[in-house]
Amino acid sequence: MPHFVSPSILTADFGNLEKEIRMLNESQADWIHLDIMDGVFVPNISFGFPIIKHIKKIAEKPLDVHLMIVDPDRYLNQFKDAGADILNVHYEACLHLNRTVSEIRKLGMKAAVTINPHTPVSCLKNILPYVDMVLIMTVNPGYGGQSFIMESYNKIAELKNMIDSGAYNILIEVDGGVDLKNASELIATGADVLVAGNTVFSSDDPKGTIAKLKNLT
Repeated sequence: MPHFVSPSILTADFGNLEKEIRMLNESQADWIHLDIMDGVFVPNISFGFPIIKHIKKIAEKPLDVHLMIVDPDRYLNQFKDAGADILNVHYEACLHLNRTVSEIRKLGMKAAVTINPHTPVSCLKNILPYVDMVLIMTVNPGYGGQSFIMESYNKIAELKNMIDSGAYNILIEVDGGVDLKNASELIATGADVLVAGNTVFSSDDPKGTIAKLKNLT
């Protein structure tokens, strides 16, 4: 199955955000990844609903929205209304995870669950039948440009085995430190979706970098 590329705009030029989104429209990117941070669940604050709505008006690709916030249940309807197509919630932030992902699906979005580097993949066993995607954080969430955590390969392989064993139709997404050096190995290990921010937006040729990520052999 071909893999997906979901560039994260966290390191994009927000002074020229419309230009950046139009560049992604013209690129081989499959989705656009939006990191929503509240300064509580992670030690950083990014952006909220007005920016998402603005991006939605310009974007021609699905919005892959990653919530790094406490108590995301309060805002599920608002993220739907703002334009989220895929909604990622953190395992660590949800008291009633099954209820949360069920509500996401009921609202018409794809439901995804994210786990931090310290959270074992085995915690997801009972939620896999109810989600469309699992995001494995390959850095500690909160900031762009961090170094990839090597143990992540084992987690991807373990999750891939769990999905195959249960015959689930679930994508594996990876986020953090993804670059042209490790992307092929990530795909070979079982990743279906590559989130890349710094690698894309610090490149002299962002569209060319996306094309390289998309066309890995």
